[in-house]
Amino acid sequence: MDWEEGRRSDNVEDRRGIGRPVAVGTGVTLIALLVGWLFGVDPSQLLALLTQTGTAPASAPTSTAPVKGSPQEERQKDFVSVVLASTEDTWTPVLASRGVRYPPPKLVLFRGGIDSACGFTESAAGPFYCPLDQRVFLDLSFFDELTRRFGAPGDFAQAYVVAHEVGHHVQKQLGIFDKTDALRQRGDRALSNQVSVLQELQADCFAGVWANQANRRGPLLQPGDMEAGLRAAAAIGDDTIQKRARGYVVPESFTHGTSQQRVTWFSRGLKEGKLESCDTFGAAAP
Repeated sequence: MDWEEGRRSDNVEDRRGIGRPVAVGTGVTLIALLVGWLFGVDPSQLLALLTQTGTAPASAPTSTAPVKGSPQEERQKDFVSVVLASTEDTWTPVLASRGVRYPPPKLVLFRGGIDSACGFTESAAGPFYCPLDQRVFLDLSFFDELTRRFGAPGDFAQAYVVAHEVGHHVQKQLGIFDKTDALRQRGDRALSNQVSVLQELQADCFAGVWANQANRRGPLLQPGDMEAGLRAAAAIGDDTIQKRARGYVVPESFTHGTSQQRVTWFSRGLKEGKLESCDTFGAAAP
């Protein structure tokens, strides 16, 4: 991707190194006082150390400033900021043409785990969008996983991940989340999973629309980028992930779609570049 000269977004929140609040219980406090008395150490320093390592049990805050990462991670942060800005430049006019205002989402960088309006989530769950606070959450280590575990390296594969989560934010602005929530309330787990699949495939398609529109504004894609995006979409299909983890697949448990479905809908958005091309719900209707 040709991204270095792109605009940087102001909507990146860096919470790397900001630990989840933990409590300092009475027992921990007494231990700190005792150790401090025996060894001549300031008890407040011991309490701070216990809090930062998560040993203490609940509400004294840990560090309050983000920690700078390796040069590679800082470059990834810069890259994410450019991709996010590009999604802003894409979706603002696209939604305006439909009479919908587009408030850009915040993208929160974190490490290990994060609290959001949707609850506490660990990095192992992967990047996610929380519609309750309208934020995208990303642990940059997922990009390493994308390369090492899923075999999908490259800038555009990473950009696809960000654009997919932003696609959920677009769904939020279009009222799609309200409709899918209503559908889930009517049915059982199987129906809920089916609705989730359609919602995820639409976000894949929206990611393709973003890439199409961004490439029209200026040369963004380079040789091999499209293939990288398709590899990423295929690598995180439910069937591929389940087969790798279990050796077999359970279709009724799918929540994101098969590799082929994800590639198909991402490709459709990338090729046609229109919201109207992404009606996964209509396509699934009998």
